[in-house]
Amino acid sequence: MLETTRTYRAKVVNHKQVSDDLNQCGFSASKLWNVARYHTQQEWDETGEIPSEADLKRELKDHERYSDLHSQSSQRVLEELAEAFNGWFKKRKNGDTNANPPGYRKRGDNHPRSTVTWKQNGIKHDSKHNQLRLSKGFNLKNHRSDFILCEYETRPDVAVENIQQVRAVWNGDRWELHLVCKVEIPVEDSPGDRTAGIDLGISNYLVIAYDDGDAELYPGNVLKQDKHYFTRNEYDTEGKNGSSRRALRARQKLSRRKDHFLHALAKQIVEQCIDRGIGRIAIGDLSEIREDKNGDSRNWGRSGNKKLHGWEFERFTRLLEYKAEEHGILVDRVSERDTSKTCSCCGQKRDANRVERGLYACESCGATMNADVNGAVNIRRKITQNPPTGDMSNGRLARPAVHLFNQTSGRFAPSEQVSCEP
Repeated sequence: MLETTRTYRAKVVNHKQVSDDLNQCGFSASKLWNVARYHTQQEWDETGEIPSEADLKRELKDHERYSDLHSQSSQRVLEELAEAFNGWFKKRKNGDTNANPPGYRKRGDNHPRSTVTWKQNGIKHDSKHNQLRLSKGFNLKNHRSDFILCEYETRPDVAVENIQQVRAVWNGDRWELHLVCKVEIPVEDSPGDRTAGIDLGISNYLVIAYDDGDAELYPGNVLKQDKHYFTRNEYDTEGKNGSSRRALRARQKLSRRKDHFLHALAKQIVEQCIDRGIGRIAIGDLSEIREDKNGDSRNWGRSGNKKLHGWEFERFTRLLEYKAEEHGILVDRVSERDTSKTCSCCGQKRDANRVERGLYACESCGATMNADVNGAVNIRRKITQNPPTGDMSNGRLARPAVHLFNQTSGRFAPSEQVSCEP
């Protein structure tokens, strides 16, 4: 059995009865965020440094706004602010002059409804009646035992047990609950002892090379199109008091579409590996792309930094790991160092061999291939020295199979099938 976590989305059945209480908590989370945001700005102005998560909790634990929420819920607000400031600070060190620090959560005189997180000490779960008792902060209680009693409804196939966190999320129209549960799932036997290598990228989001010489490309053009469309839509609807309702919905829709793309891609790769008897996958560990040997942020230029920070390779890798584990497939993160320079056919290492963004031509052995496929083959060889067993001719390497995301079906399919659909 494999112990992991799953997040289930739940409808609040008694929304009318609890919406006022959830609103109070959502507004309170925004107010605490703003207090912490102001405190962080003051420290930045005075010292040129941002306070750590521990510093924020220590400095603000006695603040009146901290007591509006359950203590663990207030801690989570401060943790989120610290994470946001650390992300901005890294971008600043990286030379990204367009990066802005996290803003205040306020529109004119109003505070928006922020997501509120309850951890285990603030949750009582009645699984028999599908009810959650969520603790209020001291300042919002009318009496000592006051709490929010939410009745929820999930998909029929979901059994809600071992809740670790509950997040109340305002979706633009009503509150919904995200239930983070610890679950045990059966692990299947490995589908085989063959191997594959995965190279992650921007133009081609993913390229996978199998040990029989086959390779598949999964372009990320749908993600780029969505980001362009919804980001433009968002900026068109920004007002002087912050994001409009339309802009917030655009962001939420973009996030949902990105989530679906990543889940569908991870599922597709696992299904392909099962069919091919792959028991072990090597995937490029891209953490070193963001930092140099000294741990400092790398500067990839204005355009490169923007693309890199929107490139959720860590999230996709985690998705692939847990989906693969369920089917007995091991995912190894390996260094990508020199995989784009080295010829996967003869082993020559030369920068000039990558003559164009998508073309690799080896001057030593004459192999011509798709550059990302070459990288994926080299990544596979990080876990095994066995050469591919199938045809490695130039034509096969240069023109791998392409799978496109079909937005109608929500799945990936060979490019000729997607392009031929009406």
